[in-house]
Amino acid sequence: MNKLVLIGLVFSLGCSKGDKDYLITIKTKFGDMKAILYNETPKHKENFVKLINDGFYDSLAFHRVIQNFMIQSGDPNSRNASAGQPLGSGGPGYTIPAEFNPKLFHKRGALSAARMGDNVNPQKESSGSQFYIVQGQVMNEAALTTDLNKLSSSVFQYIEANNDTLLRNELVLLYQTDQSEYLQKILSLKETVAGELNTSFTKDYPADRLEAYTTVGGAQHLDDAYTVFGQVVEGLEVIDLIAAERTDGRDRPLKDIHMVITIEEVPQSEITDKYGYQYPTAN
Repeated sequence: MNKLVLIGLVFSLGCSKGDKDYLITIKTKFGDMKAILYNETPKHKENFVKLINDGFYDSLAFHRVIQNFMIQSGDPNSRNASAGQPLGSGGPGYTIPAEFNPKLFHKRGALSAARMGDNVNPQKESSGSQFYIVQGQVMNEAALTTDLNKLSSSVFQYIEANNDTLLRNELVLLYQTDQSEYLQKILSLKETVAGELNTSFTKDYPADRLEAYTTVGGAQHLDDAYTVFGQVVEGLEVIDLIAAERTDGRDRPLKDIHMVITIEEVPQSEITDKYGYQYPTAN
């Protein structure tokens, strides 16, 4: 990813009868995805609208695809990229300040900004053009409401106290080969270890996120670290079709999946009626 900065535009949060908003259509060979952009992230919204209107995204490819996680696009170098060409570093030459909001998180269909890693980007500024759409997966409520780091270290503390070599070897193997099974195994030990060490591993978790991640799914580990600025409201099945494509060692699809993004202004009431998105009311 590359560097950037940007101007802001404040969008009204209220929703009156005549108010209009943007409806985005991402067209692919697998079908169309329609998305809304959040007013709570005005810098990202303004930038995305501008790039769409400038035709920046026309014929760009989904250059990074990971099943059960996300699909990513927005690198201008992907437009005419040759087979096997490394992608993911292109952009418009600026970044956007992070706009984290506790109401916006990485549930299935979330439209979020990609960015460079924390080691070179401690402010977590977003790429000026690259974005990803979350596919994710349904999460276990116990995993979401448990301090997993504390549990994991405590499990090994429990193992050492009981000199349980077989359990230690089993967990080490699972950690190296199957993270999902490792998670389920340490969760199954939660009550035993809590009792043995006289501690608790329970943590508070926002109710709205818990509901979403245990029903429609998502990628909760990205929350509050990457800016979520929109949501796919129709065509979620297209995400699944793209995510299922075969990829190379860099997660680039072996067959390019290009897109065109269009934008239109429609009444907010129509967006609510047709797609179910509820606009926040003004204070």
